[in-house]
Amino acid sequence: MSFDTSLFLCGPLREPKQMLADQEYSGHTSIHDDSMAEKLGFRAGPIEGPTHFSQFAPLLAEIWGQGWFERGCFSAHFQNMVVEGEQVRAFVERPAPGQTRVRAWAEKADGTPVLEASASLGPDHGETLLDQRMAKLRAPEKLIILSDLQVGMTGAKDEHVRMDLDQHMGNLYPFSLKQKLEGITENTPWYSDPASTPWGRAIIPMEMVSVLAEYTSKDAEFPVKQPVIGLFADQEIRMIDGPLFVGEDYLIRREIVALSESKRTESYWVLSSIYDASGKTLKAQMLLNHATLKHSYANYEAEASAS
Repeated sequence: MSFDTSLFLCGPLREPKQMLADQEYSGHTSIHDDSMAEKLGFRAGPIEGPTHFSQFAPLLAEIWGQGWFERGCFSAHFQNMVVEGEQVRAFVERPAPGQTRVRAWAEKADGTPVLEASASLGPDHGETLLDQRMAKLRAPEKLIILSDLQVGMTGAKDEHVRMDLDQHMGNLYPFSLKQKLEGITENTPWYSDPASTPWGRAIIPMEMVSVLAEYTSKDAEFPVKQPVIGLFADQEIRMIDGPLFVGEDYLIRREIVALSESKRTESYWVLSSIYDASGKTLKAQMLLNHATLKHSYANYEAEASAS
């Protein structure tokens, strides 16, 4: 007997940890600081969006096994902020045999949506959720904070990065991978014990690929007006020749692939391509929508009126 019924996998309710309260960029605290968040009209500093990606790892590994860590793509639009103490549950559509793209989402305990996403297994990912969202973007009418940015602009130089287990990841991410693993919602020996993995190396969790990719982002020198507060609105992490390894050297090249605007934000979408140390083999990519809050830029109204 068979039914034409969609089935889903879901994980347990988890309380993700806030690890960015002390985050600094451009000389000031970020939206993840409670007092700064309150000034901007939010009730508390939100947990960073990619923190939630870890809750999907057991579900997607159940579906696609080792291949998920080597060729998986998680493409997410963040819908509502989560603060520490709130519980979140991850859901993934169960695929039909041979299906390599599924719908995924996360909810708070009361059903409030946290994010919507597509998860897919390469090399042919098809159209991801962010592919669909970018296709619907309209050209911004007038940018103030991002007026000096252009689609096609590339980072100032190649950026050399690595993530060791005990390495402090800087002002943007004031913690180490070891500290993250002490509070990560879903842990596995694969993140810290090289002997336990199929590759003989410890791997970087998908949520920490975001940290690796943003670690040297200031070196891109994209001319965003400051001081301004931003947040992640959309994010896609795609493994091409993965996974990425702890203690491995990588090279990052960046490009602005879209500019957009909403009532409250100006956004620049950056594609960060992560290569091996030689810069010849593409290992992974991150697409990130940096949404800058218009009202966080003190000169916004004056410059908008003058232009």
